[in-house]
Amino acid sequence: MRKYLLLLPAVCGAMLCHAQYSDSVHHYAGLVSTGTYNKTTTNSSFVLSNMLKLGIRQKAYACNGNVSWLYGQQQGNLTNNDVVATADINLYKTFPNFYYWGLANYTSSFSLKIIDQYQAGAGIAYNILDTKNAYLNVSDGIIYENSNIILADSTDKYSTYRNSFRLSFRFVIKDMVTISSMSFYQNSFNSSTDYIIRSNATLGVKVRKWLSLNTTYTYNRFNRTGRENTLLNYGLTVEKYF
Repeated sequence: MRKYLLLLPAVCGAMLCHAQYSDSVHHYAGLVSTGTYNKTTTNSSFVLSNMLKLGIRQKAYACNGNVSWLYGQQQGNLTNNDVVATADINLYKTFPNFYYWGLANYTSSFSLKIIDQYQAGAGIAYNILDTKNAYLNVSDGIIYENSNIILADSTDKYSTYRNSFRLSFRFVIKDMVTISSMSFYQNSFNSSTDYIIRSNATLGVKVRKWLSLNTTYTYNRFNRTGRENTLLNYGLTVEKYF
């Protein structure tokens, strides 16, 4: 069984909420919950995924917080117990279409052999497109990482600085269909073979103002441990702007 991981990047909540804020709407809360269960005569497996997102946006800044938990088993053996908690802030009082960002991230992943990973950093971003129905953004910055990972049968504690490049977009079709994606490439300054790839793409169809049907594809690779995983899931998104 291919192992799964849902690691949404630190500013995924910002991208999801970006086009929905208005002059009178400044807060966001969203909950995504999906699950898969499979049982045959000889095999059984299940995956449970949950994510909570909170956001505040004003004219000069935006703050976002995301917490996700992915748990999975196959044949009674643990395949996933992955927790990610992130917080970020964007400061918009800069040049037109530019803004500064800062973030903090914690990851613990059984499937990627990450015992604990802490990241914090800052950088700049540029909006190539920024309208109600079209959003295209690139960003780059420096993050500091302190990790405790599993290599073979031993643990490895280390720290490094990484360049963090991000490409994200979000397009809305007739206020009903939303296509969005966010991808990160984080390479260490110490070694060209030490890099992290995180990519997430979502297709959403709005059923009600507060309810959407979603399909999400997620790919992650943590090259230091030689681990990668892919997740394709579907479910419901409940969200509220106020």
